[in-house]
Amino acid sequence: MSVDVYLNFNGNCREAVQFYAQVFGLEEPKIMTFGETPPSPEYPLPEEAKNMIMHARLNIYGSRVMFSDVFPGMPFVLGNNISLAVVIESKEELQSAFDKLQVSGTVGMELQETFWSKCYGSLTDKFGVQWQFNLDSGEGEF
Repeated sequence: MSVDVYLNFNGNCREAVQFYAQVFGLEEPKIMTFGETPPSPEYPLPEEAKNMIMHARLNIYGSRVMFSDVFPGMPFVLGNNISLAVVIESKEELQSAFDKLQVSGTVGMELQETFWSKCYGSLTDKFGVQWQFNLDSGEGEF
């Protein structure tokens, strides 16, 4: 179980991840671009998004720090580009925390299966804190 930091960037995520990996003496990070995601006819991928980073992760002094570029057209506010990511193996605990935090908040994405997780969702709680929820498969890849 963990609560991880998730940082968003405005098109310069690859540079940031590589910089932090160098600073902390880490191996070259695994990076997934938006272009590597399964295509969806309902949501065609803009050309400018294909090489942008959808997800990368570094383990810095025992903490998982995750990174992505903001998808083109989505708002980006420097200083508000951080969220907390709940990563746990219990779907029931994930659902319970999601349900409680969404009260008087705003759901960005209902909990649902995605190509990277059996259960993922996001919300902003009533205090303006952004949260992501991800069911941990135990495989540790992303």
